[in-house]
Amino acid sequence: MTLFDGSFPFYPNTRTPFPFNTTSVVIISVFLTVLATFILILPGIRGKGRIFWLLRVVTSLFIGAVILSVNFTRDWEIGWVTANTSYKSFSRAVVNADIGLHIGLAGVNITLVGNPVNQINETINYNEHFAWHLGADYACIYADSLAKGLPSPILYVAEKFSRHSPCGVHSQYRISGHYTSVILWLAFCTWLISNVLFSMPVLLYGSYMILLTAALLICSLLFFSVARNSPMCTIRFSSASLQTVYGASFWLTLATGQWAAPLSELGFSSSSVLLCDLATQRRRQVGPKATSSPHAALGHRKLMVWDAST
Repeated sequence: MTLFDGSFPFYPNTRTPFPFNTTSVVIISVFLTVLATFILILPGIRGKGRIFWLLRVVTSLFIGAVILSVNFTRDWEIGWVTANTSYKSFSRAVVNADIGLHIGLAGVNITLVGNPVNQINETINYNEHFAWHLGADYACIYADSLAKGLPSPILYVAEKFSRHSPCGVHSQYRISGHYTSVILWLAFCTWLISNVLFSMPVLLYGSYMILLTAALLICSLLFFSVARNSPMCTIRFSSASLQTVYGASFWLTLATGQWAAPLSELGFSSSSVLLCDLATQRRRQVGPKATSSPHAALGHRKLMVWDAST
């Protein structure tokens, strides 16, 4: 560990900033900056359209921020258990700790927090990330963790998700996470296209793109659920077992997808109303011209000839 690795030498290893990783903070900051920019120009909009325009911008930015953020979060599936467990290998020390499991699309975070934190003359507060995204070597990361001498509960849980584990969940979570991420990126692209279409007088096609965005969000949940519904090995610590449930990112994606679908219906309705208004204006513009048709002009000329003859 050197200064060129992003850490100060002669100090303990830096831990993953979880749950607030830097990528999510950057994404949220960018979208908040864009929102603040739109709020600054809000006074320049007159009438009732100001409120409608603000709600439209806030809703669109929220959907985009959620789609982009959940790609990098690590709480799609979570689990937590409190147990008395051995601390490290070749040691008889037993500690009482909270063992946490946080599964994301690109890897898994395993936390170990002592109750209390200071036990057996050590500070028990660990947070380790094991990546399985494309380009990452889970086996190499696990081997490095063994070499560093991480606590036994962390290594035990990490071994369950290794490629050569009898559980066989590594490939399922890795593949489902990969395709879920791909679908979320597609949803982000359709969200961008919908904003471009809404900025032009093409509400109908913008609504189609929002509906496609909602459908892609729901499809991403289905892909992730494939791994969630696969048989899971029992992760047991003495008499307690670690059970997992869907996390905040999963439910946030579901809520965003269900919210985007009615918005598309609202866009369809607005498009229909706009088309009716345009048709009405068209008829009003064409109506006066209909009175000056060629037949009416011919009758007018005949009347003028009859007046001249009299």
